[in-house]
Amino acid sequence: MRTLHWLFMAICLTLMPSLQSCGDSEGYSVGDFTPPLWATVRVTGNAFYLNCDTWGTLWPVNTDLGWYEAADGQRVLTVFNPLWDNYQGYDHAVKLLKLRNVLTKGVETLTPETEKELGNDPILIYKGDISVSGGYMNIFFLQNLPSAKRHRISLVRPQEDNDLYAGDGYIHLELRYNDYDDLTGRFAYAAVSYNLNSLKITHDVKGIKLKINSKKNGKVEVAFDLKSPNSNIKKVNLSDLSDIQLQ
Repeated sequence: MRTLHWLFMAICLTLMPSLQSCGDSEGYSVGDFTPPLWATVRVTGNAFYLNCDTWGTLWPVNTDLGWYEAADGQRVLTVFNPLWDNYQGYDHAVKLLKLRNVLTKGVETLTPETEKELGNDPILIYKGDISVSGGYMNIFFLQNLPSAKRHRISLVRPQEDNDLYAGDGYIHLELRYNDYDDLTGRFAYAAVSYNLNSLKITHDVKGIKLKINSKKNGKVEVAFDLKSPNSNIKKVNLSDLSDIQLQ
């Protein structure tokens, strides 16, 4: 027993300087954690890291993430404990505390053929629940849940570039929603993130103008400034997103 005790103490004394230097030099502690943040999964070999919209590249040092199947380009909401800065070529090493996949889609084209499938049913989105960051448009909304078929939510562009880039410095898009007349009256928060890389976003582009059929305000158009990206996230618990029924 005495031998084991001294062996344990020797190991602790050996590790103590390195543990103190890691914690003290970067100013992080085990109790530090972020609010939910948007990030994109990037796969490298048999591992993955996150490209966070606000923190940069994050290398997860967790040893208990075997359950997670990483897909390159997948958008996620994550809560993490930052551990060290400038870690082996990444901006930060982190311990992931929560990680939730979010429906990730591209921009579709609105045509006479796709008009019906895309739908234009009203959607309940509150002010501030749409943001543009990291090359994505991120949306939270309150979904009237279906009983059978997942609702479809789409970010669409017009067919003609002259309508997409209308000469006012903005890219003109529209949010389309199809509830397939399947509504239960039970509501839950939902989230979706749209990749904007198919659009020609040059330095001359001021921002995006988005048409929405709002359940509260009718058909409106909202402008987003791309020169001052907003990555604010609705104060929603990630577990509140567990009932999403979207495609």
